[in-house]
Amino acid sequence: MARIDFNTLLEAGVHFGHLRRKWNPNMAPYIFAEKKGIHIIDLNKTTVKLEEAANALRQISRSGKKVLFVATKKQAKDIVTDKVKAIGMPYVTERWSGGMLTNFGTIRRAIKKMSSIDRMKVDGTFDNMSKRERLQVSRQREKMEKNLGSIADLTRLPSALFIVDIVKEHIALAEARKLGIPTFAMVDTNSDPTLVDFPIPANDDATKSIELIVDTMVAAVLEGLEERKRDKDSGTATPDEEEEEQQEATAEKSGKPGRKGGRKPEAGEVVAEAEADQDKDSEEA
Repeated sequence: MARIDFNTLLEAGVHFGHLRRKWNPNMAPYIFAEKKGIHIIDLNKTTVKLEEAANALRQISRSGKKVLFVATKKQAKDIVTDKVKAIGMPYVTERWSGGMLTNFGTIRRAIKKMSSIDRMKVDGTFDNMSKRERLQVSRQREKMEKNLGSIADLTRLPSALFIVDIVKEHIALAEARKLGIPTFAMVDTNSDPTLVDFPIPANDDATKSIELIVDTMVAAVLEGLEERKRDKDSGTATPDEEEEEQQEATAEKSGKPGRKGGRKPEAGEVVAEAEADQDKDSEEA
C-alpha cells in the first residue's frame, strides 16, 4: 500500500498533542517537542508506526478474519460509521456495552433475538399480536438495533480491534487485552501506548487527523480483502472465518438444536422477553 506522506500528516494536524500537564510519560519516545505548553508528536515515528499497523491489519483481513472498529467519541463516530460500513467490517460507535467481548455469548443471544423479531415480521406472527405487544417488541428491536446493529454479522470474537482514543475506550481495550485480542489504536500524548499492540501516535481529537488515520486503516483492510479474493480465485486461499460462519448457519437452518429444540419462538415469548428487558432497564434507571 502507498506510504503516508509526512506533509499529509502535517496538514491534517496529526502532530498536535495535549497540554504538557496532561501528558502520559510513556509517550515520551513519540514526542518531538513542546510549543506553547502543547506537546508536538514526532510525525516521523507516526509514519513508521502507521505503516506497521496498516501492514498487520492487511494480513489479518487477508486471512478472512474480522476487525472490530471502536470509536464512540463525537468527532470520530460518523467517520468510522461511513468508512467501515463500506468495507463490511463490524464497528461500535454508539456505546460500548460492558462485556461485549468478555461476555460475548450474551451479546450473541441479543442479536439472535433481534433476528427472531425480524422473522416474525415476515412470517405474519407480528400481525397476530395486539397493538401493545407490537409496540413493546418494536421498541426493544429499535434499542437493540442502535447498540448492536453494527455488529450483527459478528458471529464470533473479532481477530483485532482498532480503537480511536484508548482513554475514552478503556473498557474495550481492557476486554481485548484480557482475551488476548490484538489491538490497534490512535494514541495521543495523554495515552499509554504500552497498553496497545500497534500504537499509532496521533492527534485523536481533530476530525481531519482521525479521518486520515481511519482512511489508512480501512484502505489496508480493503487491500487485504482484495488479496484474499485473488487467493480464492487462484485456489490458494485457506478456509476463513466467513466460510465457517456459513457452515454454522447452514447447520442451524437444517434443524440443529437451538432454542427449545430448534423450534421457532412464539410471539408471547418474544413479548415476555421484551417486557423483562424493559423492567430491567427501569430498575437500572
